[in-house]
Amino acid sequence: MPTILFDEIVFGPIKSRRLGVSLGINLLPVNGKVCSFDCLYCECGLNEAFKGGRLPKTAEVLEALETKLISLQKENIKPDVITFAGNGEPTMHPDFALIIDKTIELRDRFFPNAKVSVLSNATGLHKPTIFQALLKVDNAILKLDSAFDETVRILDRPASDAYTVRQQVDQMKAFKGKLIIQTLFTRGQYQGKSFDNTTEEEVSAWIELIQEIQPESVMIYAIDRETAVQGVFKVPLKELRDIAKRVTTETGIHVSVAG
Repeated sequence: MPTILFDEIVFGPIKSRRLGVSLGINLLPVNGKVCSFDCLYCECGLNEAFKGGRLPKTAEVLEALETKLISLQKENIKPDVITFAGNGEPTMHPDFALIIDKTIELRDRFFPNAKVSVLSNATGLHKPTIFQALLKVDNAILKLDSAFDETVRILDRPASDAYTVRQQVDQMKAFKGKLIIQTLFTRGQYQGKSFDNTTEEEVSAWIELIQEIQPESVMIYAIDRETAVQGVFKVPLKELRDIAKRVTTETGIHVSVAG
């Protein structure tokens, strides 16, 4: 089992496959994982392996970010994006909305051309404070790995029994296009259950939801690092490009591909 955890509140900048030069912010424990999903492909491992750990205080986050931005400015290193990611789901931090507001202020002060992005599994969209905070950022990048509840329950393993794809899609539609959909395509087997979100049935149903949501763009990608469990396989780049072409042809929406 991998244990790739971010051991700092602010990390990087790193070269992101999808976002460019990215300065990361981890609102979760530096020695553990906190997430409302428990994805089989997560590079941070499974939730059960990293129970406990303290969430960073808001003051710690903002101090670490300001210190890093000052350092980057002195070194003349300009990040393309400030990205909320890290060891789990960033919107689970109780002060997420406040931290977003303060981050935008710091961005405007130090690197006004940098984008503020959030990588989220979208399970917190029903909370008005989280929804409004995500509307404020430049890139709300929200996960949608399948159109089918059964596939999501096998692959992404939401913590809430009340989770449904339909509810998530309806909440995404409320963004009125000011969001980016991210989808990881993969196939494999875990604990006797098979999954494959690249089948004709899966892709067709997923494209229908993309059409319904009408995001500004879509990011599709394949596994790039070690996964939380064995039996999760990388999808070839050609298959991703074929899916991307279908999305653009059928919906007119731009798709970026990271193989």
